[in-house]
Amino acid sequence: MTITAPRPLWQGRSLALVGILLVAVNLRTAVGAVSPIAQLISHDLHMNAVLLGVIGAIPPLAFALGGLLAPRVARRRGLEATLLIAVIAMILGHLGRSVAPSSATFVVATGLTLLGAGFGNVLMPPLVKRYFPDLPGLATALYVTIMSVGATLPAVIAVPVAAGAGWRGSLAVWGYTAVVAAIPWVAELARRRGTVVIEGDAAEVLIGEEAEPGLAASMLRSPTAWAMTGLFAATSIGAYAIFGWFPQLLVETAGVTEAQAGLLLGLFAIMGFPTALLVPLLAGRLRSMTPLVLVGIVLFVGGYLGLLIAPEAAPVLWVILVGLGPLHFPLALVLINLRSRTQLGSVALSGFVQGIGYVIGAAGPFVVGLLRGSTNGWTVPLLFLIAVLVLDVPALFVLARPRFVEDELAESVARRALRR
Repeated sequence: MTITAPRPLWQGRSLALVGILLVAVNLRTAVGAVSPIAQLISHDLHMNAVLLGVIGAIPPLAFALGGLLAPRVARRRGLEATLLIAVIAMILGHLGRSVAPSSATFVVATGLTLLGAGFGNVLMPPLVKRYFPDLPGLATALYVTIMSVGATLPAVIAVPVAAGAGWRGSLAVWGYTAVVAAIPWVAELARRRGTVVIEGDAAEVLIGEEAEPGLAASMLRSPTAWAMTGLFAATSIGAYAIFGWFPQLLVETAGVTEAQAGLLLGLFAIMGFPTALLVPLLAGRLRSMTPLVLVGIVLFVGGYLGLLIAPEAAPVLWVILVGLGPLHFPLALVLINLRSRTQLGSVALSGFVQGIGYVIGAAGPFVVGLLRGSTNGWTVPLLFLIAVLVLDVPALFVLARPRFVEDELAESVARRALRR
């Protein structure tokens, strides 16, 4: 085994960039591939509304489980090997859904492909840190934008493909795209075999690799980790609630047709593109994240209040505001690298933020639905979504200064030692 010096800027990074972007395309295809053709699937597999609801609840729960498990697997297998395992899980899950003989098999395959995507969610920021430590904002902006494209593609092509190849063929397409995403990582693992490549400061990497195995649990003592988790959780609650209930809300409050509500939901999704491109780049240039956190809160509140007070006056404007509000999602992802010193710290922070954030986010659609049913209106659900933004408040203060989670944990250990 040999240890090589740091590679030149260009060497070896093109393959990694292609691999990161191809995986990013596949991280949300499993979420959006079912709903456009749900009626075809449910008819053939005899699914009822309850089972379809269970399938709709799997994504945030699988993503949360990925956040909890991925750091442990990555510590044992390495980032690249763990990502390849995740991609293989996505391939098997997609293809398993396409040949599922029963609803039970379909649910299991759905869980498998989404768990693979959950692993991918966690591993992307550390991979950016490993291969692009000098360009975290740009690399994050690219992969988050491509991930948004991957979330949109199924809605566009699922029905046309199903019309020609059936719903099974429509779902199988995404298994083949995941196969393509695996190729660069097979090549990267082959290239790295037998060689330990030290990127960045060697001492920093070695310190990170020798850190305590319980680093992820130690994030409980990091104010920065908790502030970022609040950002991620509040955004997840809003996003999942909106995707689940926005069309019905708009039809019942803004006086739009179901077709117009569908277009407005598409507008909401499209608004994620400019924030995915710009926010990571801005975050890389700012010392304090307070302005970006505040802008996200104001956009969310403005959109929700518009829907609450005058929904029929300007529904397009309210949707645009609410659609720009989730800028905290790309902000949290880029901060995973900007607020960690080591690759191990990035993995642990990514798992902590996304694991807890997705668990909390999974409650969004259920709470909104419960409030809608119990009050027979949308006033209380919208007030709930506004109240959720209190989770963002700690970030206004904690993220005002550029602190690293490893430093906070070291200070915590020092304080505990002094008290003994």
